[in-house]
Amino acid sequence: MAKNAANKRIEHAVFIYSEDQLGYKFSETHPFNQKRLVLTVDLLRKMNALPENLVVPARVATDEELLLAHDQRYIDIVKKASNGELSPEVGESYGIGTEDTPIFENMHEASARLVGGTLTAVDYVMEGKAQHALNLGGGLHHGFRGKASGFCIYNDSSVAIKYLQKKYGARVLYIDTDAHHGDGVQWCFYDDPDVCTVSIHETGRYLFPGTGNINERGNGQGYGTSFNFPIDAFTEDESFLEIYRTAMKEIMEHFKPDVILSQNGADAHYLDPLTHLYGTMDIYREIPKIAHELAHEYCGGKWIAVGGGGYDIWRVVPRAWSLLWMEMSDFAQPTGPLPGQWLENWQPESPVPLIKTWDDPKNMYEPIPRKEEINEKNQQMMDKSLYIIRHTQKNLS
Repeated sequence: MAKNAANKRIEHAVFIYSEDQLGYKFSETHPFNQKRLVLTVDLLRKMNALPENLVVPARVATDEELLLAHDQRYIDIVKKASNGELSPEVGESYGIGTEDTPIFENMHEASARLVGGTLTAVDYVMEGKAQHALNLGGGLHHGFRGKASGFCIYNDSSVAIKYLQKKYGARVLYIDTDAHHGDGVQWCFYDDPDVCTVSIHETGRYLFPGTGNINERGNGQGYGTSFNFPIDAFTEDESFLEIYRTAMKEIMEHFKPDVILSQNGADAHYLDPLTHLYGTMDIYREIPKIAHELAHEYCGGKWIAVGGGGYDIWRVVPRAWSLLWMEMSDFAQPTGPLPGQWLENWQPESPVPLIKTWDDPKNMYEPIPRKEEINEKNQQMMDKSLYIIRHTQKNLS
């Protein structure tokens, strides 16, 4: 009797991870580097913040599951690429074998495992085995139904949302705070009234993929369920978080989801080499905190989180993603120095001096001369993007 009760114990949060997730590897020089998973897991373990009983291995998604968001022809092409059977000409038309998404051995299985990790997270939460679940190996939000894009072969979030709908009949809110617009997920559900996609990202004027304008609001029955917040280059923490707090509260009230799926790219940081935002570690404390609060307020705690972008794998990603997990698992938020043993282990391998504290050093960058102008432009953009909600509420009152 006691044993059965113990088996039914609900964990507050589970961490989806296994070393075979590291097989998603384009090359030694490619900016998408899964070494960041190793660094994050090691940092959490040095903090005694990742008990082994909370770690759940990722599985490989089946073809049937991948077909929820991808075409059979495309899956077959990825399999051919995995086995060295795809010509460059054919591959290029599917976004495979390009500079962004080069072919690597076992590409299909490695990609399907990242999807399977997110589906594992979904099942843990929706079956009541955990309130929250994190798969840092996921978050590949640029993948399309029949084409790879932006380092992303299969789109685990799109598959997971379709899976949530089919298996659990869930109404899903997808939140994307990667510096790059979550285009693949948005377009997959652009006309679906039961999926709301929200993306806060650097404006596409300067950054891939160039989409995510405020007038991308959904289509047909899905009109009003797509929200984009393209923030200006050089945006700092205060403006970013003001948009995030305000938008999420209003959207949650408007959409009333059953579950939250959040994509947590860590590339809005000042040190990220591929973007132009001026975030600090403060946003990576606050983003998960707010998502956590909203999940409990509106969704009975149901919160699934995935990784995403993040290209300063030494100084930014391990700290940011560790803070995400600590928030999900109710581990006390750390301040002060990072564990000395972690710094000693990795500094010899790091090509840059590691930041030795959880918070960023003061005066990390020169003051932005256009700060007030940037903040004002971002505020105006937010008001325009939320116009649908505010206009609807005004008419109803």
